[in-house]
Amino acid sequence: MRILISPAKKMNVDTDTLSPAGLPVFLEETEEILKWMRTLGFQEAKELWGCNEKIAKLNFERISAMELRRGLTPVLLSYEGIQYQYMAPSVFEEGQYEYVQEHLRILSGFYGILKPMDGVTPYRLEMQAKAGPQGKKDLYDFWGDRPYREALDESRILINLASKEYAKCIEKYLGSQDVYLTCVFGEYADGKVRQKGTYAKMARGEMVRFLAENRVESPQGLKDFDRLGYRFCGELSKEDTYVFIKQPSGQDETSFRA
Repeated sequence: MRILISPAKKMNVDTDTLSPAGLPVFLEETEEILKWMRTLGFQEAKELWGCNEKIAKLNFERISAMELRRGLTPVLLSYEGIQYQYMAPSVFEEGQYEYVQEHLRILSGFYGILKPMDGVTPYRLEMQAKAGPQGKKDLYDFWGDRPYREALDESRILINLASKEYAKCIEKYLGSQDVYLTCVFGEYADGKVRQKGTYAKMARGEMVRFLAENRVESPQGLKDFDRLGYRFCGELSKEDTYVFIKQPSGQDETSFRA
């Protein structure tokens, strides 16, 4: 079983806490992307990143001096977004790093796909960015089925905790033998499940922590997730979609577990 998550835009450098276990599997492809990015002018790069002047200047300086093989941070300690704050890998206990290294994979526009302990450097490049290395029309075209093939293990079970932008690079290549299960975290009102971005990111991070703490090895184990007020809702779930509903205060916790 493999768990898929998105990266975060904000990144940190930490070369002291833990040493990387290795380098990203598609580092040669990343070098091609970096080479292409270095051909861009400042305004072109700013448009590619879709960010303000300050962030663009920081990242433009980064790509000019970027080292892909030295001074690296384990990816799980590098990303600083909400999802990673709630995952809280810096306080993982014994065995949890080993679990995520085996089961967790992080999709990336710059690196393709990453193991949690791969060494990375801060970058900015979203998967949906209109980047054209090697004459490709975008990053989905550039990466092709590489992330999908690398994500699979012998079980062919993929647990999707990624955003639509990143899940897209996997879903296009799914085969009939694959089990692909998406988790939805939302609130139920007026007969609909409404998923709010920030709360969903929090829940995805908590889900990874839950799976690592409990060494979950099958989709069935996801149903026991009960953090941040969410409970599995069998009534709203499908074979390929597990729905977790945030319980209103005072509501019976078992009411959505059918």
